[in-house]
Amino acid sequence: MDAPVTPPADLYINRELSLIEFNQRVLAQAADDAVPLLERLRFLCISCTNLDEFFEVRVAGLKQRVEIGAGSAGPGDLTPQQLLDEIRYRVNNLVTKQYEMLNEVLLPALAEARIHFLQRHEWDDEQREWISTFYHEEVLPVLTPLTLDPSRPFPRMLNKSLNFVVRLKGKDAFGRQRHRAVVQAPRSLPRIIRLPDHLVETGTEANVFLSSIIHANVADLFHGIRVEGCYQFRVTRNSNLYVDDEEVDNLIRALEGQLEASRYGDAVRLEISDKCPEDLIEFLLDHFHLDRADLFTVNGPVNLNRLATICKRSDRPELIYAPFTPGLPEELSTGQNIFSVLRKQNLLLQHPYQSFSPVIDFVGAAAADPNVLAIKQTLYRTGSNSPIVEHLINAARNGKEVTVVVELMARFDEAENISSANRLQEAGAHVVYGLVGYKTHAKMSMVVRREQDGLKRYVHLGTGNYHPGTTRAYTDYSYLSSNKTLGEDVHKIFMQLTSLTAATKRVKVLTAPFDLFDATIEKIDREISHAMDSKQARVIAKINALIEPQIIDKLYEASSAGVKIDLIVRGICSLRPGVPGLSENIHIRSVIGRFLEHSRVYYFLNDGNEEFYCSSADWMDRNFFRRSETCFPIKQKPLKERLLADLELFLADNTGAWVLHGDGHYERLTPGDDAPVSAQQKFSRTLTGPPRFRR
Repeated sequence: MDAPVTPPADLYINRELSLIEFNQRVLAQAADDAVPLLERLRFLCISCTNLDEFFEVRVAGLKQRVEIGAGSAGPGDLTPQQLLDEIRYRVNNLVTKQYEMLNEVLLPALAEARIHFLQRHEWDDEQREWISTFYHEEVLPVLTPLTLDPSRPFPRMLNKSLNFVVRLKGKDAFGRQRHRAVVQAPRSLPRIIRLPDHLVETGTEANVFLSSIIHANVADLFHGIRVEGCYQFRVTRNSNLYVDDEEVDNLIRALEGQLEASRYGDAVRLEISDKCPEDLIEFLLDHFHLDRADLFTVNGPVNLNRLATICKRSDRPELIYAPFTPGLPEELSTGQNIFSVLRKQNLLLQHPYQSFSPVIDFVGAAAADPNVLAIKQTLYRTGSNSPIVEHLINAARNGKEVTVVVELMARFDEAENISSANRLQEAGAHVVYGLVGYKTHAKMSMVVRREQDGLKRYVHLGTGNYHPGTTRAYTDYSYLSSNKTLGEDVHKIFMQLTSLTAATKRVKVLTAPFDLFDATIEKIDREISHAMDSKQARVIAKINALIEPQIIDKLYEASSAGVKIDLIVRGICSLRPGVPGLSENIHIRSVIGRFLEHSRVYYFLNDGNEEFYCSSADWMDRNFFRRSETCFPIKQKPLKERLLADLELFLADNTGAWVLHGDGHYERLTPGDDAPVSAQQKFSRTLTGPPRFRR
């Protein structure tokens, strides 16, 4: 057989452009009539929130590369400036679609469903009077209009805050001409206000944007000066945090300072009403040091993601996804102690279809059990009011040895993690911060319990976070076990995380940045050898992102050797499938649905000796080389059969699946003449159940 083809640079899809494609797929959910109406609105909001983060992190980083004159920005030898130009072109198209979706599709559909968003010209006299009262009692007291002159410079604008630029004409109380002013909408005010029921028809909901209320009353803020125009705008800022591990002597203090500074980082995007005059646009661009290409004029609210509040507060169950009660394995529905169950068997839970409560109960039971001596835990995203954190605090107060590895630099969760770390320390827990430069992304918990035959370890390993919010919205696997070897491996990992000493040999668990990458390459190489020996060879991976070039090269090599490769990649994917002679044996799909697909599962056929792994790691360079990750095997036959069935179901999905083509675009699958298959819907039917109560 010929030597494997070495893929040229243009056979890698750029990660930023792939991420924009992902947002296109999310936005497509808003156009899907099969999705409940308010959920369609939520998907629109998610696409906007994703775009905010894209600018705060990815575009901000590219702009910095342009400033320092950096070279290639990734696949295809694009310079950072060329990539920025392509991003802006594609994002402009995406933003246009977002507002068309809002104005031409969703708002009319919501109005038909008797949920209205009233513009100023639609207010009747009673509504106008109520809104005026609301403005004077609730809004005006917290507004601060700021006219601009040399003694009153442009105020600092919080990242993504709602603001108004106002054109003025006339003299102020001191006889000076005034031309411009700025009004900032305090974040303490709701962005959407629901009118009282007595002001609308029975069975109808009417909402008004805060921006409309301020706009309608802005003249009251400038007595004696004529207001000639008022235009809403929003600026997005660089939110990357920069902490030099060689210079910082106190990570938590340095990070707190960086969090405050990031609220006022360099501007990277300006969104403004498309009715704003050209001279005011130029004024704002000049102030924020932005180019014309950084400008996005919009036909509607500049902060679409705030519409998500409608989805949360609506009392229209027919317009949202039907609720379900997460199921529980039969073994946990009898009221047995969790440790008694785990002594007999291992458990594999699939969230959110199966409840996350056994994991919470696992830590809670350990906190209260007098036979438990120690608890060790990693926390990447905690969330506010975390029950896991509360149990760990109780355990520490109960005199148990509690060690928690908290990753302070979990993007956009830094403040919550700092708060949790402080509370844990105050309770007496040993708190270790993730090593700067190597985020602790592993999800694991270990309980040491004294039993009749000696000390026994119980562990939880997961693909997702210990965050109460994400466990209801993300799909993930949890593995609970009392296996001795697995417990010893997890113990060794915790010892390394706290002592930072050399890794000792583990039997089952693979870890990054140490052996996970090499093991993954070796397992793909093994499939290549089987294929070259005319044996069946197959790789299946369900991951969130695939961009690591050496892994991609190895998958290209495997495809050329005849290995069948099926990849379920929810988000970014830099591999080009279907390239003749290189990747025609690689098939890639993305599944988008009610829940965010977050679980990571790797499968290797291994000449019939199938291997299954669940992991906290995606196939990205950061996960392999710059993070602490775990990848754990699933050995029990029933659990392996279940995982394979789950993977095959995703590969059969023809309602929520998108197929990636070699040119980088995705095509949504439709059932056609086949029976519709939805992996998420089937899991919702088969894994959930009626409420169960622990005795």
